[in-house]
Amino acid sequence: MDALYWLHQGDAVTQATAVVLLAMSVASWVVIVWKSWLMQRAQRDVARGVAAFWQAPSWPVARQQIATLDREALVLPLVEAADALAQPPDGSITLAQAGSASQQLTRVLRDALHRVLGKLQWGQVLLATIGSTAPFVGLLGTVWGIYHALTAIASAGQISIDRVAGPVGEALVMTAAGLAVAIPAVLAYNIFGRLLGRIEADLEGFARDLRELVVDASPTTPVKPTTKPAFMPRSAPAPVPVAPAPTPASQ
Repeated sequence: MDALYWLHQGDAVTQATAVVLLAMSVASWVVIVWKSWLMQRAQRDVARGVAAFWQAPSWPVARQQIATLDREALVLPLVEAADALAQPPDGSITLAQAGSASQQLTRVLRDALHRVLGKLQWGQVLLATIGSTAPFVGLLGTVWGIYHALTAIASAGQISIDRVAGPVGEALVMTAAGLAVAIPAVLAYNIFGRLLGRIEADLEGFARDLRELVVDASPTTPVKPTTKPAFMPRSAPAPVPVAPAPTPASQ
């Protein structure tokens, strides 16, 4: 059977279904190839970047080494966020700087971590969408093809197994095409999700270590109490002078 049968012999609905499945297949394989390359680089960059940071003698040296090793910019944003917060303020205080150092660092590292993970999660939604909808698109083409095949057979007036099996078998090809598009997308989605979970765990652990490093290194200032304590010890009363007893008068 001609591989382009549905594009040459089918009607508008059949041709549209075949084109949609072809576009889904091309898009999913582009994402699969690109994300396979990205995940391999990301795993190496995170491992090398974290190791280079802890082996560096200072923050500037660590930033310089990570900028060279971290090609996908996954570890460097966390280090830059922690380093910027570790610097003393220039005198202008904003609402973002109103909290404690621990609160500010938690917020800054969380925002940087979300931006980094958002870069790695690109394409996951597309793979999930293709994997869940491609079988139904193929099923639509099959149902439509079977309907037209049965209509043509009924109008011909002669029913035989040969006249039924050929058109119905050709219509079932659309279901097979939908499954062929969906299965690689679903497998890739699960594999990339597992790899993404590992990278996310490594980055979250590194962000937690950065927070502890900066908070422990920052100087602490004692806080003066604003309220009186519930119990204040009372000072002992001053001793009361006792007058000497009168001596008996001599007779």
